[in-house]
Amino acid sequence: MSSIERKGYNAFGEWRESKTDKWLDVTDASTGQVIAQVPSCTGDEVLEAIQSADEAYQSWRDVSLARRTQLLFQWRDVMVRHLEELTVLCATELGKNLNEARGDVLKAIEPTEFACGLPYISQGSASLQVTTGFDTATYRVPLGVVAGIVPFNFPAMIPFGWMVPLAVATGNTVVLKANNFTPLTSMRMLELFYKETDFPKGVVNLVTAEATESELLLTDPRVKAVTFVGSTKTGRHIYSVAAAHGKRVQAQTEAKNHALVLRDCDLESTVNAVINSTYGCAGMRCMALPVIVVEEAIADQFVALLKQKAQALKIGCAYDPDTALGPVVNARHKQSVLTWIARGIEEGAELVLDGRNTVVKGFEGGFFVGPTIFDHVTPDMRIGQDEIFGPVTLIKRVTNFDEGLALINANRFGNGSAIFTQNGYYARQFEMHSDAGMVGINVGIPVPSAYFPFSGNKDSFFGDQHVLGLDGVRFFTRAKTVTRHWYDEHSRKRDVDTWEGTVER
Repeated sequence: MSSIERKGYNAFGEWRESKTDKWLDVTDASTGQVIAQVPSCTGDEVLEAIQSADEAYQSWRDVSLARRTQLLFQWRDVMVRHLEELTVLCATELGKNLNEARGDVLKAIEPTEFACGLPYISQGSASLQVTTGFDTATYRVPLGVVAGIVPFNFPAMIPFGWMVPLAVATGNTVVLKANNFTPLTSMRMLELFYKETDFPKGVVNLVTAEATESELLLTDPRVKAVTFVGSTKTGRHIYSVAAAHGKRVQAQTEAKNHALVLRDCDLESTVNAVINSTYGCAGMRCMALPVIVVEEAIADQFVALLKQKAQALKIGCAYDPDTALGPVVNARHKQSVLTWIARGIEEGAELVLDGRNTVVKGFEGGFFVGPTIFDHVTPDMRIGQDEIFGPVTLIKRVTNFDEGLALINANRFGNGSAIFTQNGYYARQFEMHSDAGMVGINVGIPVPSAYFPFSGNKDSFFGDQHVLGLDGVRFFTRAKTVTRHWYDEHSRKRDVDTWEGTVER
């Protein structure tokens, strides 16, 4: 292990060597080789990162909106310059192919551009002469220190797209808990953040830590808000503990997105959209479409075409430009996906395509799972209810639109849903009555741009304000309402009269 690079943690704008006695392996998903180790930071080191953010906040909150956005413009240009470097790093540690990894970084740039418009989008409201001689205005002001707890599947977009831009633009400071599986992209981005911009030291800090030490982010009184992406079990815990300690929380959690495919769909385009949304990022994204609810009239035809196109995907090393489907993130996650596939067989679903024994020549140690398709999945099967987070497609058959919509809404998750049809009436009914927070009409991945909130629902979200859009601005700020009154000879007389009840309001 002596040749493996060891990383540190970031506090007060510098990388520091951890005093931990436990180091966490980071692997190249395509080869299985350990490429770095990161610290399981001690509790004191997590507290040090919080202290750094708290001290930086005391001056950062007073920096003008104009200056904050100028710095964000700098940061946006840094990410553009380093796009390809970050793309390769993301593909290496996570397993996304290059196009998907590039999209991960681009989706960090887009919210940064949105945050650059904060001087306009964060405007409050005001009224003159609310009552005689009194003016009132409401402003949006920062909260303080914000903790961001990052998932493994988007190590660029989530921390530096969903969390950092709006948080710092609104005057807050940040402590990121990078994911232990894929911390290198986040670490490199923070290194560039300080090296190539003029942001003050301590505005953004980063640790890697396990559950016990990470809990300090939920309980320390200096942390005012927690933004999280990850499992529903963990999200529930974070929401309950952090809220009990007086913090606001947004927890984006698991999904089991369903698509309803009606008999009048454009079949070729529909299957292409499902291939992209289901197998993109090897299924490791919360807006994948793992469950396809198909009208029985076209189900056989749909499954046959889906299998044909899935088998045609080139499986390979994530950073090979020709790869369409890369590996999953690590050995632990691969085993989880394989366990789910075995469970589907035990539950009686029909295994149409089996990706369990996929091996890529020259990359035999990589964590590859090929496209897998189950047909005749019934509502009582766990594989059709819970998140697998891998390249596995589940087919549920229904007789009509109403049955399909009811089946979809019966799922406990409500992140995204989609319908594929040429029928405007059914599309509109689906749009109105789907429980999901994000709905696609002939769109396989209905992720909105950064100008709109990522609006998961049901067990896919816990909190009051979603990430991005105006929801994101409101989450990272609180309202402050100021009432003004200036004294002169006439106002002093009015004040006396007001006490006597003789002046109109």
